[in-house]
Amino acid sequence: MVEYSEEERTRICFAIGQRIRECRKEKGLTLKILAEETGFSKSYLSHIENLKREPSIGTLTKIARILGTDALYLISGVQTDSRQSGIAISRADEHKLMPDTFREKSHIYKSLAYEKKDRLMDAYIVEQGFDFPKNTRSWQGETFVYVLEGTNEFFYDGRTYTFHKGDAYYFDSSKQYKGRAVGPEPCKILVVFTSGKMQQVIQS
Repeated sequence: MVEYSEEERTRICFAIGQRIRECRKEKGLTLKILAEETGFSKSYLSHIENLKREPSIGTLTKIARILGTDALYLISGVQTDSRQSGIAISRADEHKLMPDTFREKSHIYKSLAYEKKDRLMDAYIVEQGFDFPKNTRSWQGETFVYVLEGTNEFFYDGRTYTFHKGDAYYFDSSKQYKGRAVGPEPCKILVVFTSGKMQQVIQS
């Protein structure tokens, strides 16, 4: 499991905020316009740019799509190959680790579709830990999950489901959801989703 010091987390968040601001200005977007396009509030986006809020990968994915880039670039500064307009290939040893250092410390994300520009879907291998994320999520989109290893416990719209290796499920992402591993070993899942406006729902 990847662990980050407070200093490293602060450095990453600062760089993310800078890249979002730079991309936004390059596209001639105000915070108000970016807020309208993403569905996030203007104040929330301002807080991200100014190191007052720590965004999740889902939040960055939505912002990146509107800015014409991807979450990998916002996090690490790594540019994808814009020449690959028709097909994007991610070999087994080329999956990009997405360090969600902020709210889902027990989960590791590896991006599979980072090379595809202007994509309509995102795909990740997610290695789930045994703790639920602090926040549930809801998207105006759809998500497909396939369990590769272990056992996955999935909370969705007030109900809890258990899925094992080889199981798959497809759901409307507008309902609140979150997941974790249960059993003796961590769980590994393939997640493919389309996204519209997303909200983070803070659990009290």
